[in-house]
Amino acid sequence: MHIKNNTKGTLILFLLLACSQFINAQTTDALGTFTPYSLFGIGDIDRQGTALNRGMGGIGAGLRDGRFINYINPASITERDTLSFMLDFGIDQRNFYNKDKNVSSAYNTFNMRNIVLTAPIYKKSALILGVAPYSNIGYKFESIENNPVLVEKYGDIKYQKYGTGSINKFFIGGAMNFLKDFSIGAELVYYFGSLNRHSNVLFSTDVAARSLLTGWEYSIDAFSSKIGLQYFKKLKGDYQITAGATYNIKTTLKGDYTRYAYANSTIVDTIAYESINNNKINIPSEFAIGVSLKKKDKWTIGFDYERQNWDKCKFDVTPGVEFSPKASNSFKLGGEYIPNLYDVRYFLKRITYRAGVYYEQSYIQLGNDRINSAGITFGFSIPIYRMNNAINFAVDLGQRGKLKDNLVRERYVQFILNISLHDIWFVKHRYQ
Repeated sequence: MHIKNNTKGTLILFLLLACSQFINAQTTDALGTFTPYSLFGIGDIDRQGTALNRGMGGIGAGLRDGRFINYINPASITERDTLSFMLDFGIDQRNFYNKDKNVSSAYNTFNMRNIVLTAPIYKKSALILGVAPYSNIGYKFESIENNPVLVEKYGDIKYQKYGTGSINKFFIGGAMNFLKDFSIGAELVYYFGSLNRHSNVLFSTDVAARSLLTGWEYSIDAFSSKIGLQYFKKLKGDYQITAGATYNIKTTLKGDYTRYAYANSTIVDTIAYESINNNKINIPSEFAIGVSLKKKDKWTIGFDYERQNWDKCKFDVTPGVEFSPKASNSFKLGGEYIPNLYDVRYFLKRITYRAGVYYEQSYIQLGNDRINSAGITFGFSIPIYRMNNAINFAVDLGQRGKLKDNLVRERYVQFILNISLHDIWFVKHRYQ
């Protein structure tokens, strides 16, 4: 037995891409999101999953698919050919349209989404390894002083507030089937990244006035774990029902916290500087359940519910804003349809079509208002070369926040592209 050359190449590609993800997370200040709501807490929590999940509203806890990787529930990776090696690489592009009672803005971002691979271990057991985003900070506010007294005395004064950074997660784990109709999976999760927030007052006319640069920077990491369980039962007529659950263990992000204030003109003076080692931010446990009904090679429909309790978490207070973290809740519904997976005449019949909806209560509460979001999704998978290799595409159209109560209404369009590769891990050649 031996590993095929193209499989070796795929492994090398995964390692290179994973390394680039680590380097990118530590060195770039590109925005992974653009929303004023990432100003609070640990930023904008990323919706998990590949284009497979996102095209169906984000479901995954109760989803099993032998053609594509579903990393939302590690127990699902045992649904596979016992010799199959699978790799998934994804990117996304997001467009944001924000509006409040005074101004509106637009922004777009482009980022790598995930790298995930799975491989067989022994019979009905498998390994999973991957990197994916967890949360992002990305916002920019800028205004010009219009008080005539200050403008006459100091000239042009500009106020800036911006934030960058992200938390990513690396995970490695395994899963196995037991008692015929059950699968259990577990992962070791490593969170890493940096969060940076800045607030500046800039004097561009009066050379005697010194600009004020303030902010805080936070480099963090932590270990955690995740467990998943699925029950799957084959019914008559090629039907299968699957029920699943996942649980993320709570953890504490630790790292170096730096807070500073500088006065800057021709000479930079330090007004305040504070550096704290092992400053802590809590990530609470997360629980999700899901169920799906599937007809083999034809259609799937599923529903997920997810909850994470942020009530007891403590974050830096933003002056003038009444922010308090609350428990987040997510409801997701979606499905897929394949006209004829094995059609040899009509290519369009072999495409998998997906659609879904979701509603999310975020962990952010401003005053008496919860920041909620709702959206619709759709997507498709185009088979390439062999039917288990595919280009997967999904679109997420949604809205968060509202125009009332001095809030921001955010509308967004996200495009997700994943490439799924499938190969045979070990091949035994027969000679005649």
